[in-house]
Amino acid sequence: MAEPAFRSGFACFVGRPNAGKSTLTNALVGEKIAITSNRPQTTRRAIRGIVNRDHAQLVLVDTPGLHRPRTLLGERLNDLVRETWSDVDVIGLCIPANEKIGPGDRFIVGELKALKATLIAVVTKTDLVDRPTLTQQLVAVSELADFADVVPVSAVSGEQVSLLADLMIGHLPAAPMLYPDDVTTDEPERVRIAEYIREAALEGVRDELPHSIAVLVEEMSTETTRGGEPLTRIYADLYVERQSQKAIVIGKGGARLRTVGATARAQIEELLGTRVFLDLHVRIAKEWQRDPRQLRKLGF
Repeated sequence: MAEPAFRSGFACFVGRPNAGKSTLTNALVGEKIAITSNRPQTTRRAIRGIVNRDHAQLVLVDTPGLHRPRTLLGERLNDLVRETWSDVDVIGLCIPANEKIGPGDRFIVGELKALKATLIAVVTKTDLVDRPTLTQQLVAVSELADFADVVPVSAVSGEQVSLLADLMIGHLPAAPMLYPDDVTTDEPERVRIAEYIREAALEGVRDELPHSIAVLVEEMSTETTRGGEPLTRIYADLYVERQSQKAIVIGKGGARLRTVGATARAQIEELLGTRVFLDLHVRIAKEWQRDPRQLRKLGF
Protein backbone atom coordinates (compact mmCIF):
# COMPACT_ATOMS: atom_id res chain seq x y z
CA MET A 1 0.00 0.00 0.00
CA ALA A 2 1.12 3.53 -0.73
CA GLU A 3 2.49 5.59 2.12
CA PRO A 4 0.02 8.25 3.35
CA ALA A 5 0.79 11.74 2.11
CA PHE A 6 2.76 13.90 4.53
CA ARG A 7 0.62 16.70 5.96
CA SER A 8 1.87 19.96 7.38
CA GLY A 9 0.44 23.37 8.10
CA PHE A 10 -0.46 25.99 10.65
CA ALA A 11 -3.19 26.09 13.26
CA CYS A 12 -4.07 28.42 16.09
CA PHE A 13 -6.33 28.52 19.10
CA VAL A 14 -8.52 31.57 19.56
CA GLY A 15 -10.91 32.67 22.24
CA ARG A 16 -11.49 35.09 25.05
CA PRO A 17 -8.56 35.83 27.36
CA ASN A 18 -7.84 33.05 29.86
CA ALA A 19 -9.66 30.36 27.87
CA GLY A 20 -6.75 27.94 28.25
CA LYS A 21 -5.10 28.48 24.85
CA SER A 22 -1.49 28.62 26.03
CA THR A 23 -1.86 25.68 28.43
CA LEU A 24 -3.37 23.61 25.63
CA THR A 25 -0.59 24.60 23.22
CA ASN A 26 2.03 23.47 25.76
CA ALA A 27 0.20 20.18 26.30
CA LEU A 28 0.09 19.43 22.58
CA VAL A 29 3.75 20.28 22.02
CA GLY A 30 4.77 18.36 25.13
CA GLU A 31 6.98 21.21 26.32
CA LYS A 32 6.45 24.61 27.88
CA ILE A 33 6.82 27.09 25.05
CA ALA A 34 4.21 29.63 26.18
CA ILE A 35 3.88 31.09 29.66
CA THR A 36 0.60 30.68 31.51
CA SER A 37 -1.17 32.63 34.22
CA ASN A 38 -4.66 33.15 35.55
CA ARG A 39 -4.28 36.78 34.50
CA PRO A 40 -6.04 37.79 31.26
CA GLN A 41 -3.86 38.80 28.30
CA THR A 42 -0.81 36.94 29.54
CA THR A 43 0.15 36.03 25.96
CA ARG A 44 1.53 39.00 24.02
CA ARG A 45 3.21 37.37 21.03
CA ALA A 46 2.49 34.87 18.30
CA ILE A 47 4.45 31.88 19.61
CA ARG A 48 4.93 28.84 17.38
CA GLY A 49 4.94 25.37 18.89
CA ILE A 50 5.61 22.36 16.68
CA VAL A 51 3.90 18.97 17.00
CA ASN A 52 5.74 16.25 15.08
CA ARG A 53 4.17 12.98 13.98
CA ASP A 54 5.46 10.25 11.64
CA HIS A 55 3.48 11.56 8.68
CA ALA A 56 2.61 15.10 9.75
CA GLN A 57 3.83 18.32 11.29
CA LEU A 58 1.37 20.62 13.02
CA VAL A 59 2.61 24.15 13.73
CA LEU A 60 0.53 25.73 16.49
CA VAL A 61 0.53 29.51 16.72
CA ASP A 62 -0.35 30.66 20.23
CA THR A 63 -1.87 34.13 20.13
CA PRO A 64 -3.16 36.71 22.61
CA GLY A 65 -6.83 36.60 23.53
CA LEU A 66 -9.03 38.89 21.46
CA HIS A 67 -10.25 41.70 23.71
CA ARG A 68 -11.58 45.25 23.78
CA PRO A 69 -8.37 47.31 23.53
CA ARG A 70 -7.74 50.22 25.89
CA THR A 71 -4.17 50.99 24.86
CA LEU A 72 -1.98 51.04 21.76
CA LEU A 73 -0.50 47.74 22.94
CA GLY A 74 -4.01 46.24 23.07
CA GLU A 75 -4.72 47.41 19.53
CA ARG A 76 -1.48 45.86 18.28
CA LEU A 77 -2.22 42.56 20.01
CA ASN A 78 -5.66 42.40 18.37
CA ASP A 79 -4.07 43.16 14.98
CA LEU A 80 -1.62 40.31 15.59
CA VAL A 81 -4.49 37.92 16.34
CA ARG A 82 -6.39 38.81 13.17
CA GLU A 83 -3.24 38.62 11.05
CA THR A 84 -2.58 35.12 12.39
CA TRP A 85 -6.16 34.04 11.67
CA SER A 86 -5.77 34.92 8.01
CA ASP A 87 -2.64 32.76 7.58
CA VAL A 88 -3.53 29.44 9.24
CA ASP A 89 -5.17 26.28 7.93
CA VAL A 90 -7.10 25.33 11.07
CA ILE A 91 -8.58 27.47 13.85
CA GLY A 92 -9.64 26.03 17.18
CA LEU A 93 -12.13 28.17 19.07
CA CYS A 94 -11.48 27.58 22.77
CA ILE A 95 -14.40 27.87 25.18
CA PRO A 96 -13.96 26.75 28.81
CA ALA A 97 -16.27 24.01 30.02
CA ASN A 98 -16.87 25.85 33.29
CA GLU A 99 -17.94 29.21 31.82
CA LYS A 100 -21.18 30.10 30.10
CA ILE A 101 -21.03 31.17 26.47
CA GLY A 102 -21.11 34.95 26.33
CA PRO A 103 -21.19 37.88 23.90
CA GLY A 104 -17.40 37.71 23.53
CA ASP A 105 -17.57 34.14 22.23
CA ARG A 106 -20.33 35.03 19.77
CA PHE A 107 -18.38 38.06 18.57
CA ILE A 108 -15.32 35.91 17.86
CA VAL A 109 -17.44 33.33 16.00
CA GLY A 110 -18.79 36.14 13.81
CA GLU A 111 -15.24 37.25 13.04
CA LEU A 112 -14.17 33.71 12.13
CA LYS A 113 -17.00 32.84 9.76
CA ALA A 114 -15.53 34.84 6.90
CA LEU A 115 -12.16 33.08 7.04
CA LYS A 116 -10.99 30.24 4.78
CA ALA A 117 -9.54 28.13 7.61
CA THR A 118 -11.26 25.01 8.88
CA LEU A 119 -13.03 25.89 12.11
CA ILE A 120 -13.23 23.48 15.04
CA ALA A 121 -14.53 24.02 18.57
CA VAL A 122 -12.42 23.04 21.57
CA VAL A 123 -14.15 22.86 24.94
CA THR A 124 -11.30 23.32 27.41
CA LYS A 125 -10.86 22.70 31.15
CA THR A 126 -13.12 19.65 31.18
CA ASP A 127 -11.45 18.50 34.40
CA LEU A 128 -13.28 21.32 36.23
CA VAL A 129 -16.84 20.14 35.52
CA ASP A 130 -18.98 17.02 35.88
CA ARG A 131 -20.30 15.03 32.92
CA PRO A 132 -23.82 16.54 32.79
CA THR A 133 -22.37 20.08 32.78
CA LEU A 134 -19.89 19.13 30.07
CA THR A 135 -22.65 17.62 27.93
CA GLN A 136 -24.71 20.82 28.21
CA GLN A 137 -21.69 22.91 27.23
CA LEU A 138 -20.90 20.72 24.22
CA VAL A 139 -24.46 21.10 22.95
CA ALA A 140 -24.39 24.87 23.46
CA VAL A 141 -21.02 25.24 21.73
CA SER A 142 -22.07 23.08 18.75
CA GLU A 143 -24.97 25.48 18.13
CA LEU A 144 -22.67 28.49 17.76
CA ALA A 145 -21.46 27.62 14.24
CA ASP A 146 -21.04 24.82 11.71
CA PHE A 147 -17.85 23.40 13.21
CA ALA A 148 -15.91 20.64 11.46
CA ASP A 149 -15.33 19.05 14.89
CA VAL A 150 -16.31 19.73 18.50
CA VAL A 151 -13.74 18.32 20.94
CA PRO A 152 -13.73 18.36 24.77
CA VAL A 153 -10.20 18.36 26.23
CA SER A 154 -8.29 18.86 29.45
CA ALA A 155 -4.75 20.13 29.07
CA VAL A 156 -4.18 19.49 32.79
CA SER A 157 -5.14 15.81 32.80
CA GLY A 158 -4.20 15.21 29.16
CA GLU A 159 -7.65 13.85 28.34
CA GLN A 160 -8.23 13.83 24.55
CA VAL A 161 -5.21 16.07 23.84
CA SER A 162 -3.78 13.47 21.45
CA LEU A 163 -7.18 13.10 19.75
CA LEU A 164 -7.32 16.87 19.24
CA ALA A 165 -3.91 16.80 17.54
CA ASP A 166 -5.06 13.98 15.24
CA LEU A 167 -8.21 15.86 14.27
CA MET A 168 -6.33 19.09 13.54
CA ILE A 169 -3.72 17.23 11.48
CA GLY A 170 -6.54 15.65 9.47
CA HIS A 171 -7.54 19.10 8.25
CA LEU A 172 -4.02 20.09 7.13
CA PRO A 173 -3.03 20.05 3.45
CA ALA A 174 -0.59 17.57 1.96
CA ALA A 175 2.72 19.44 2.15
CA PRO A 176 6.38 18.88 3.05
CA MET A 177 7.81 19.36 6.54
CA LEU A 178 8.14 23.01 7.54
CA TYR A 179 10.65 22.64 10.41
CA PRO A 180 13.28 20.03 11.35
CA ASP A 181 11.62 17.20 13.26
CA ASP A 182 13.66 17.85 16.43
CA VAL A 183 12.45 21.46 16.79
CA THR A 184 9.59 22.31 19.17
CA THR A 185 9.51 26.10 18.72
CA ASP A 186 11.18 28.86 16.72
CA GLU A 187 10.90 31.31 19.61
CA PRO A 188 14.29 33.01 20.25
CA GLU A 189 16.01 31.96 23.46
CA ARG A 190 16.17 35.50 24.85
CA VAL A 191 12.46 35.98 24.31
CA ARG A 192 11.63 32.73 26.10
CA ILE A 193 13.81 33.78 29.03
CA ALA A 194 12.13 37.19 29.22
CA GLU A 195 8.74 35.47 29.23
CA TYR A 196 9.74 33.13 32.08
CA ILE A 197 10.71 36.20 34.11
CA ARG A 198 7.43 37.94 33.30
CA GLU A 199 5.45 34.83 34.24
CA ALA A 200 7.15 34.73 37.63
CA ALA A 201 6.47 38.44 38.12
CA LEU A 202 2.76 37.99 37.39
CA GLU A 203 2.17 35.71 40.35
CA GLY A 204 0.38 37.37 43.26
CA VAL A 205 0.33 40.94 41.95
CA ARG A 206 -2.66 43.27 42.03
CA ASP A 207 -5.20 43.23 39.23
CA GLU A 208 -4.07 46.47 37.59
CA LEU A 209 -0.39 45.54 37.47
CA PRO A 210 -0.08 42.55 35.05
CA HIS A 211 -0.78 44.64 31.95
CA SER A 212 1.94 47.11 32.98
CA ILE A 213 4.77 44.56 33.32
CA ALA A 214 7.21 44.02 30.46
CA VAL A 215 10.61 42.32 30.48
CA LEU A 216 13.67 42.86 28.30
CA VAL A 217 16.84 40.73 28.45
CA GLU A 218 19.61 43.29 28.07
CA GLU A 219 22.69 41.06 28.21
CA MET A 220 23.44 37.35 28.16
CA SER A 221 26.78 35.53 28.18
CA THR A 222 28.23 32.14 29.08
CA GLU A 223 31.46 31.50 30.96
CA THR A 224 33.21 28.57 32.59
CA THR A 225 33.45 28.46 36.39
CA ARG A 226 36.59 27.45 38.30
CA GLY A 227 35.05 24.02 38.67
CA GLY A 228 34.81 23.72 34.87
CA GLU A 229 31.03 24.04 34.73
CA PRO A 230 29.26 26.41 32.31
CA LEU A 231 27.51 29.41 33.86
CA THR A 232 25.11 31.69 31.99
CA ARG A 233 24.91 35.28 33.17
CA ILE A 234 21.65 37.06 32.35
CA TYR A 235 20.90 40.73 33.00
CA ALA A 236 17.25 41.66 32.54
CA ASP A 237 15.03 44.67 33.20
CA LEU A 238 11.41 44.55 34.35
CA TYR A 239 9.48 47.59 33.18
CA VAL A 240 6.44 49.05 34.92
CA GLU A 241 4.61 52.34 34.38
CA ARG A 242 4.56 53.96 37.82
CA GLN A 243 6.65 54.25 40.98
CA SER A 244 3.91 52.56 43.02
CA GLN A 245 4.06 49.55 40.69
CA LYS A 246 7.83 49.38 41.05
CA ALA A 247 7.46 49.15 44.81
CA ILE A 248 4.97 46.25 44.45
CA VAL A 249 7.26 44.26 42.15
CA ILE A 250 10.29 44.75 44.39
CA GLY A 251 8.42 44.07 47.63
CA LYS A 252 9.48 44.85 51.17
CA GLY A 253 13.25 44.76 51.40
CA GLY A 254 13.42 43.31 47.87
CA ALA A 255 11.78 40.05 49.01
CA ARG A 256 9.32 39.80 46.16
CA LEU A 257 11.91 40.47 43.45
CA ARG A 258 14.14 37.76 44.94
CA THR A 259 11.22 35.31 44.73
CA VAL A 260 10.62 36.28 41.10
CA GLY A 261 14.31 35.72 40.36
CA ALA A 262 14.44 32.33 42.07
CA THR A 263 11.29 31.10 40.29
CA ALA A 264 12.43 32.30 36.88
CA ARG A 265 16.00 31.05 37.33
CA ALA A 266 14.83 27.48 37.93
CA GLN A 267 12.93 27.46 34.64
CA ILE A 268 15.76 29.15 32.73
CA GLU A 269 18.28 26.60 34.01
CA GLU A 270 16.02 23.81 32.78
CA LEU A 271 15.77 25.50 29.38
CA LEU A 272 19.50 26.19 28.96
CA GLY A 273 20.91 23.16 30.76
CA THR A 274 23.43 25.29 32.68
CA ARG A 275 23.63 27.08 36.00
CA VAL A 276 22.30 30.62 35.72
CA PHE A 277 23.21 33.89 37.40
CA LEU A 278 20.15 36.13 36.98
CA ASP A 279 20.38 39.85 37.69
CA LEU A 280 17.02 41.70 37.70
CA HIS A 281 16.33 45.43 37.84
CA VAL A 282 12.93 47.14 37.90
CA ARG A 283 12.65 50.30 35.81
CA ILE A 284 9.87 52.79 35.14
CA ALA A 285 8.72 53.52 31.59
CA LYS A 286 5.76 55.85 31.96
CA GLU A 287 2.68 54.84 29.93
CA TRP A 288 4.75 52.45 27.82
CA GLN A 289 1.60 50.66 26.62
CA ARG A 290 0.53 53.85 24.85
CA ASP A 291 3.92 55.05 23.59
CA PRO A 292 4.93 53.83 20.08
CA ARG A 293 8.64 54.44 20.72
CA GLN A 294 8.69 52.47 23.96
CA LEU A 295 6.58 49.70 22.45
CA ARG A 296 9.20 49.28 19.72
CA LYS A 297 11.97 49.12 22.32
CA LEU A 298 10.10 46.39 24.18
CA GLY A 299 9.52 44.40 21.00
CA PHE A 300 5.87 45.20 20.17
